[in-house]
Amino acid sequence: MVKHQPLQVYEKQIFVSFVTGIYGCRWKRYQRCQDDSSRWECTWFVILCSSFFLLLFWAYFWLVAQNDFNEFNWSVYNRTGEWRDETIPILASTTVGFSYVTFLMILALFHISLGQQLNLYWVHKIGVLATLLTTISGVVSVDDIWADEWDIVLVSLQATAPFLHIGALATVTAISWLVAGYVVRRERSSFQMMVLVVYIIIVLALYLLPLMFTCPCIMDRHSLKPRPDVIGRRGAPMLAPENTMVSFNRALQQGAASLEADVTISVDGVPFLMRDRTLRRTTDIMKVFPSRKYEDASFFNWTELRSLNAGQWFLETDPYWTVGSLTSRDRSRIGNQTVCSLVEMLRLAARANSTAVLNIRKPPPDHPRSRSWFMDTLWAVQKAGISQKRVRTVTWTPDTDRGRVRGFQQSSSEKLSVEEMRQRGITSLTLHYSQASHKDIQEYLANNVSVTVYPVNEPWLYSILWCSGVPSVSSDAPQVLRKVPYPIWLMSQNAYDFIWITSDLVSLAIIIVIFAFQNYHMIRWRMSGIQNYNPEQIMLSAVVPRPNRDVNTMKEKLIFSEINNGLGSSDEISLYPENGYARYSHADFGR
Repeated sequence: MVKHQPLQVYEKQIFVSFVTGIYGCRWKRYQRCQDDSSRWECTWFVILCSSFFLLLFWAYFWLVAQNDFNEFNWSVYNRTGEWRDETIPILASTTVGFSYVTFLMILALFHISLGQQLNLYWVHKIGVLATLLTTISGVVSVDDIWADEWDIVLVSLQATAPFLHIGALATVTAISWLVAGYVVRRERSSFQMMVLVVYIIIVLALYLLPLMFTCPCIMDRHSLKPRPDVIGRRGAPMLAPENTMVSFNRALQQGAASLEADVTISVDGVPFLMRDRTLRRTTDIMKVFPSRKYEDASFFNWTELRSLNAGQWFLETDPYWTVGSLTSRDRSRIGNQTVCSLVEMLRLAARANSTAVLNIRKPPPDHPRSRSWFMDTLWAVQKAGISQKRVRTVTWTPDTDRGRVRGFQQSSSEKLSVEEMRQRGITSLTLHYSQASHKDIQEYLANNVSVTVYPVNEPWLYSILWCSGVPSVSSDAPQVLRKVPYPIWLMSQNAYDFIWITSDLVSLAIIIVIFAFQNYHMIRWRMSGIQNYNPEQIMLSAVVPRPNRDVNTMKEKLIFSEINNGLGSSDEISLYPENGYARYSHADFGR
């Protein structure tokens, strides 16, 4: 009588099948392999890593660039002549691409952790390559039309560096499991030593990186300056059409301390508010004066300007996705807005007891008011009945014109030294946030120079400028900054030093434990009784060429040598004791 017992017993490896199936379309056990990955597949892994890090930077850039989405759309409009929110398709494609590449990156790391051979499926190779090329083209395009915006990455690190450091430290600590497995569980080679040395250098650099941080919000909370005043830049352009009376009223309602406007001089000498060179974007000139749609706005007279509608475009294009929140009464008011004069805006500022900041665009040389534009502005200020001390001008040029307007607070949009400001009679600066470093701000404030920073639309940027001591900021979103009663984070130097040193020590301890565990596990495995038998293992892999392409079933040939340790027929031998691929049991076989 023959006693039947199963020759092979396979453990179910659902997770391994999931990982190798999605990554390389290797769903069957016989398709998987634990051999070293080929150079070609290692190259694709490098391409995958490059795509991941590039997309990580790209996603971070657009995350912090939300502060300037309005400026980006305006730059695109000046090039194409059409106003639309170009950030929507960019954000959507970035989210999809980053999610896809990150998922593949995680699967690849699982392959390495499980000892599986890397074999990226050809569909994924096309997807990764397309994502990489698309991201590179996006970077080149942004560098072409919006090159100055790269500065926001460095500025944002003043707010995010401590948190990014902790995240990077946790990531590198987790990767130590893979590094230790690669270095310890294989025969020693020069490449392994190079991997280990590079990893140690990266870890040490991360441990010391906080020495290079400049974070204004790492400070004693008792040294925090008063909350910066918010200037409504063109009013509240996210809630109402820019440079209109409704927009300025909304800004005051949202707590703006001052109003900022772009001033242009009409052909008959009336200062009016308009940001663009033409009237196409913010008026209905296409209906009223279609033949003059590309004409400079300053070559229209006041009667023609007053006949244009300056609010309907906002309701039709919904540039900031806020029209849906408007009441029917608000929509009616916005739809009836006309081009606003400087006198109207200054009278509103006088009634609200607020100050006004004027960005004046000098008329072209062939303009009838090219020599008297500053007198036209002075006339508007006097007619509005507002004190000249409450009016700050930013773009009075050339310097000879400054002497005629000494009653105003004169500001410069150019970054100047303290000595140059004294020579020109300038009392304040209006700087882009990329030009206002923490050190420069402290120097200006120490010399009693008032600094206004623009554009500030996000809480994180407002917070670091608050910690830097900036007295005022110019914002397109006063309704957002109104909800920031305190910097989003603030900690003392001692508290941060404690967090920094503690996180470094914890990371170092975990890495040492991981390397020690991997080394102990390997020594124990080598000293186990697996050397007592000598099975020949033949594993078929999808990447190994086969003489017959129709082979779709697993073939394994097991040749057992003579067993010298007296194992009985019922003793069980594990063919792959480490990862549990298959277990075999010896039973009594019929002779």
